[in-house]
Amino acid sequence: MPNYFALIPAAGYGARMGNQLPKQYLTLAGQPMIYHAIRTFCESSQIKRVFIVLSPQDPGWKKYDWRAFSGKLSMLYCGGETRAESVLNGLNAAAGRFAIESSDWILVHDAARPLLTQSQLGQLIDELADDAVGGLLAVPVADTLKRSGPDARVLQTEPRENLWQAQTPQMFRYAMLLEALNNVPELSITDDASAIEAMGYHPKLVHNTSDNFKITYPQDLALAERIMQQRNQS
Repeated sequence: MPNYFALIPAAGYGARMGNQLPKQYLTLAGQPMIYHAIRTFCESSQIKRVFIVLSPQDPGWKKYDWRAFSGKLSMLYCGGETRAESVLNGLNAAAGRFAIESSDWILVHDAARPLLTQSQLGQLIDELADDAVGGLLAVPVADTLKRSGPDARVLQTEPRENLWQAQTPQMFRYAMLLEALNNVPELSITDDASAIEAMGYHPKLVHNTSDNFKITYPQDLALAERIMQQRNQS
């Protein structure tokens, strides 16, 4: 049976948040933001180990107490200039320290998606366990989409039929993801699925809800705080 490993690239700084502190360390519900994603993976009985890919000059990780997750958590100080580079470096570093088979599953997750639930994680794993390619959590696009020109005026309305908004985790076999990231120019990669697609494969879209959003702007952090409060009260 293949194993399931989570990999969270956390070497970026999140400039759009307007904060000097790297985004993954901003406080959310009394903990650094990345804590919540780590907890979801570490508490899953299906996940064997959780790898965090940090910058070699990471300024914040050691300031926090991660002992609650020590049985599953491994830090890899090999983050790159881009997300794709960090994931690739993380895959190589993880395999150098642990016995990862080519058929094992890697679940790559954004550090800035703290609202992932056990139910969502379990659904992804269950739907892709026997899939030949792998896939990702995603949400069908509901809003009307406009394409603009350089003057911020509408050029045209884009049809939204069959369009999905990609989320994470994105789940692929170790060997396939490693090959994809090694052979696709980084400029063409916007997420891990993009690299798989460039090899001619078609990842499966696993229907999810919009609450697994990525925190990009300060108002997103406030919304995530409210959602966590509501979850704790229910």
